[in-house]
Amino acid sequence: MHQTSSRLLRMTDDDRPFTKDFKDLFSTLIVSLLPLSAHRVRLTKIEHTFLSEDAINNLGSLKFSQSNRMPDPKDPSRIVTTTTTTTFSMAKDMARSICQRFLEARFIESADGRYQQVYTMKGSVWQLTPKGICILDRFCSRNGIQQKQVSELIGNSLTQLVILERDGQTDKLISDRGTIEVIFRRFIGANGPNVKSSVSSADSDSLSDYRDGLTGVKMASDRKVGGKTYKDTFTGKACTDWLMDCCTTVDRRETFEIGSLFVEHDLMESIQQDRSYMAQFPGSHLFQPTKHAVYQLTAKGKDLVNGSLARGRTSESESAVTQRGGIARDSNTQRLDKILNDAALRLLFRENLRETHCEENLSFYIDVDEFVRQCRAAIRAAQKSPGNAASMDGIKEIMAQAYGIYNAFLAPGSPCELNIDHQLRNNLATRMTKAVGQDVAMIDTLHEVTSLFEDAQNAVFKLMASDSVPKFLRSPKYEQTLKNYDFDSISNAQGAQGGRVPERSQSRSTRSK
Repeated sequence: MHQTSSRLLRMTDDDRPFTKDFKDLFSTLIVSLLPLSAHRVRLTKIEHTFLSEDAINNLGSLKFSQSNRMPDPKDPSRIVTTTTTTTFSMAKDMARSICQRFLEARFIESADGRYQQVYTMKGSVWQLTPKGICILDRFCSRNGIQQKQVSELIGNSLTQLVILERDGQTDKLISDRGTIEVIFRRFIGANGPNVKSSVSSADSDSLSDYRDGLTGVKMASDRKVGGKTYKDTFTGKACTDWLMDCCTTVDRRETFEIGSLFVEHDLMESIQQDRSYMAQFPGSHLFQPTKHAVYQLTAKGKDLVNGSLARGRTSESESAVTQRGGIARDSNTQRLDKILNDAALRLLFRENLRETHCEENLSFYIDVDEFVRQCRAAIRAAQKSPGNAASMDGIKEIMAQAYGIYNAFLAPGSPCELNIDHQLRNNLATRMTKAVGQDVAMIDTLHEVTSLFEDAQNAVFKLMASDSVPKFLRSPKYEQTLKNYDFDSISNAQGAQGGRVPERSQSRSTRSK
């Protein structure tokens, strides 16, 4: 079975590519450039690098295939292969523009160690940043790409990126208060503040401090501003550099938004504004992303980082942990529903699943939510205009997307194979290895596929509720944050009333509003 998808980059209303497409395009490009060779920069040869023109040439015609070989469910002696091929193509000017965006998103950097802001058409030598390696690693893991060099790039440690939630339809960052507080804790440092002894080292352009993703923003231990000495301060530029390097932000404008929300939520405050920047950009009164704007933590920001914003519910939380073993499973389905419907909890839950090697469960769950939404919209469009070629192209794209999800999560031996019931796996294999008809027949096939995907999604929901939720709620790492959520009010009575697996999660990042 073979399904082809020729991808157009979906663009947001502020004229940038959708993040998922953008990251997939970047990873597909890097896979096409493998193995990355050594290039001479001045007098030194630097491993795992590429030239400007090589990336631009490859972007002209990119092809990525995802395949799975399996026994035919009806005849085990016969091998069936399901393949999804995705192609990207663009002119050279567009390719350079995309590479410029990769540079600005901090996926790549100049191999000479200097901070370079312009992607040239030829001659420059580039390497992946720790952020770019992390994006590539997630793509390879999902698509079953096993390249020795990817392992070499990762080395012994992979940067701990903050995987930000986005709205599935607009691609805008989910920026509710809870999510901003989660980002802020990481921004100050997972292991305490990153305080430098001198202002010059705190304000330097060197980004090597942030390579593990756990080190906080660079702060100056003492800084004189207007004749007064302030402790533990940082610049607006340091703030945006950290947010670009350690989160899945793809555009500096997103870091300006997050910085403004840090101030708006009273987590940090300005001690010196950049008035010339404010005059140039009138909407920047809360936050200026420059070296001349200086900030410090507020009392509230310090309380949040130290955990004292959790309002004295420690003993209640501790006693609840000891009782959780005896709570009916229904309560955990309610708790999971709460997690899936809260962006900040979802972000932390994903981190916890990654640590316990179960992230594929949540990725699949959210991917199916998005697939179902897009599938229903495509079917409605096709049924409204039956002979329309564009609407049938939309159906073919959705069919390719279905094979992508199947090959990643559900096919026997798939890279992120889920632990689902044997009969359901067989039903899926039977449907996905059957020939796909054209036009109306393809719509019927999509109805069948959607129903099977939803069955698998419900099975994964039950698994996460029974296995992953209790581990997450008991994790000391998230204890301070979870105290602010009233999980313990979810009683057996509530579970009995509404504890069945919800037909759809209404999570904001994956549902139409």
